[in-house]
This record gives sequence, structure tokens and C-alpha cells, in this order.
Amino acid sequence: MNGRAELTRSLKLWHIAVIGLGYMAPMAVFDTFGIVAEETGGHVPAAYAVTLLAILFTAASYGKMVRAFPSAGTAYTYTQQTIHPYAGFLVGWAALLDYLFLPMINALLTGVYLSSVFPEVPTGWWILGFIVLITLLNVFRVTVTASVNSFLVLFQIAFVVLFAGLSIRGLVQGEGLGNVFSIQPFFSPDLSVVALLSGASILCFSFLGFDAVTTLTEETVEAKKTIPRGILLVALAGGALFITASYFMQSLFPDVSVLSDPEAASAEIALFIGGSVFQLLFLAAALSSTLASGLVSVTSVTRLLYAMGRDGYLPRKWFGYVHPKLKTPLLNVLLVGTLMLSALYLDLLTATSFINFGALIAFSFVNLSVIAYYLRLKQERRMADWWGYLLAPLIGTAFIAFLWISLDIKSMMLGLFWTFVGLVYLFYLVKIKGARLELVKFDE
Repeated sequence: MNGRAELTRSLKLWHIAVIGLGYMAPMAVFDTFGIVAEETGGHVPAAYAVTLLAILFTAASYGKMVRAFPSAGTAYTYTQQTIHPYAGFLVGWAALLDYLFLPMINALLTGVYLSSVFPEVPTGWWILGFIVLITLLNVFRVTVTASVNSFLVLFQIAFVVLFAGLSIRGLVQGEGLGNVFSIQPFFSPDLSVVALLSGASILCFSFLGFDAVTTLTEETVEAKKTIPRGILLVALAGGALFITASYFMQSLFPDVSVLSDPEAASAEIALFIGGSVFQLLFLAAALSSTLASGLVSVTSVTRLLYAMGRDGYLPRKWFGYVHPKLKTPLLNVLLVGTLMLSALYLDLLTATSFINFGALIAFSFVNLSVIAYYLRLKQERRMADWWGYLLAPLIGTAFIAFLWISLDIKSMMLGLFWTFVGLVYLFYLVKIKGARLELVKFDE
């Protein structure tokens, strides 16, 4: 022991599940419905089902790597340990895009939602209030974050259940397809596989969250068992919520062209289903979604920064610091809260572009790390190992490759520039400064 305070293990499976679902933001299904419905020709739940199936392969890779390397560093640590330390740093550096900009997106969305209700209050004040609140909550022990997040997630789940109930009432009364049970949202003769995959590429980012719980590995009881179970539970529960909500929306609106603005259809759908009162409930659920996602995304990024600081890739005195009483990386929390102030000058499109690149880098290298570790380093080459340690990660990688092709040019250019900055910093750190970088040892 080096005498420094460390993270403590206090999280259980239910904590991990609600934190992951909070990060995933179940209410996102309402925001993307109109866009994906147009893209898939009215088969949004089918696109969600395809996305869930594809993402489970990458989720399984995360589970395998957590068992081997139970660290808060997630994709950064896995790549560092299995491929090369410098490659690990660059993966972590790229993943910071995902973790740093998601809180900003949630701050911007909060400003949009609240400004629509209170237009006399400047949007910047709502954004500032959001930043102060989630920064303050992250100062305290991680169980406080988990408890607050539990309430916010349960409210969102309750809203989806209420939405399903009102949708069933409408379908029984002959609205939309006129049937509670119909195969049409999943399959019809005019279903296009290309359009379905295109819709899946948009929806993939709705599943971000199953991976973020790996940053809490060092704060989880029996992490080697709990985190893999949590990853699977978050992916499946999130997928079930997305498929259920999108099924009823698609059943009520088989043709989204009847909506005044399919790309911003959520409020209109809420008004149609339950009137103005339900529309207010929708706004409350949307706000709980941004709060929950913003809260746990700050938790995640501060733990990734902690892992990189502890290993010496970032200044240890700051990034590797854990408050001795609060047991949180306090300085990282304050730093991220300060950086989030840039949301006052950002737009949603730019912030989203940063997130997509970082997430795909992390997903890609986690799949590759499974192959590198189990087949190259561990020499696990029995017949039964080829599926779990080669074919399954390759299938996950193939889906991620499809997402890379679908990535817009702005996301790619911003991501490559950020990676270049990281490469320059790494060169300075190793070749000019001559820093001593530690490779954390893990017990077999």
C-alpha cells in the first residue's frame, strides 16, 4: 500500500443495474422514434431488437475482460494489459470523449426542456444549475449517487409502464393499427434489411450505459461476478424498455408522416396519448432522464480519469487522488464540473459528434482485447474456446465496423483530431519528460 486513500467497495448488483439504466436514459426512445421510424419504414422495434442482439456480443466481451482485469479503467485498462500500454492510453484518451461530453449533452437538453416551460428564464441559468447539482451529488460517496439515480430511473420506468397502458387503451379503441398485438412493427413484406441496419446504427448509441458500469468495478462488491451480471442486466432491461415503448408508439403511429414534425415527435405523441397532463408528465420524465444520465456519466468519467492518473498517464497528485473520508476522486469531480461549463457555449450536434467516436473506439478495442488476451496471451485454444474468445468478439467487432462506416464525417474528424492531441501528449510524456508509467498487476 502507498498510504493513499483508495476507492471502497460498497455497490451491489441493484446499484450497478440502476446506474447503468440511468446512464442509458430510457426516455431516449421517445427522442429518436420519429427519425428511426422514417429510416426503417415503420419498424422501430425491429431495429431495436437487431441492435440489442448485436450489442450483446460486445457486452459479453466487456464481461470477459472485467473478470480478467477488475479495474475502473475499463477499455483503457483492457487494451493496456492485452495489446500495448500506449495503445491502452490512446483508447482511454478517445473514450474520454464519450464520458466527458455526455454530461454536457444532458445539460444542454435540460436547458432546452426547462426553457420550453419557463421561457422567461435564460437557458444558461438552467444549464448552470444542472452542472452545480450533479457535481455536488458526485462529491459524496458513490452510494449517494446510486440512491438518487434509483429514484430517477424508477420514475422513468413508471412513465413507460403508464405510456404502455394508455397506448393499449387507444389501440383497443381502434386507434393506429387497432390491435394490441401485431407483428407489423417487427415485420412486413416491404421491410428493407438495409433500412433496418441503418436504423440500428442510429439506435446503437441508445445502449451506451452497459459499458459505463465497468468504471465502477473497484467500488463494487465481488466485482468479478457482479459487474458482468450487471452489464447483461442493463443491456437486456434497457432493450426491453426500448422495444416495449417503441412497439406501442409504432402501433399507434404506423405512418409517422401524420406527425407535424417526425424528428421532434415526442411531445406531440405524449399530447395525443394522454392530453396536456400526460405531456407534463413526459417533460418530468425527460428531465429525470437527463439528470440520471448526467449524474452517472460524471461518476464514470471521474473513475476513468482516476485510473489513468493512478497509472501515471495523467498527473497522479491530481487525477489519482481519492478523498480519505468521501472515498471519491474529489479533484476529478471538481475538474469535470468545471469543464462542463463549456456546455454554455456548445451545441448539441457538436457534443454528440464527440461522443460517437469515443464510444466506437472503446467498443472496438474491448472486442479485440478478448481475442488478444485469451487466445494470444492465455493460449486458450480448445475447441470450446473458439466461440467465446474469437467468433463472438469478431461478430461484435463486425457490427461496430458497420457503425464506423455509418459515422458522419464531423464525428470522424473531431475524433481523429482529439486522438492526435493524445498522441502528441503521449510522445511528450514518454520521450521528452521520461515519465515512469506503471502497469497495474492483477492477480490471476
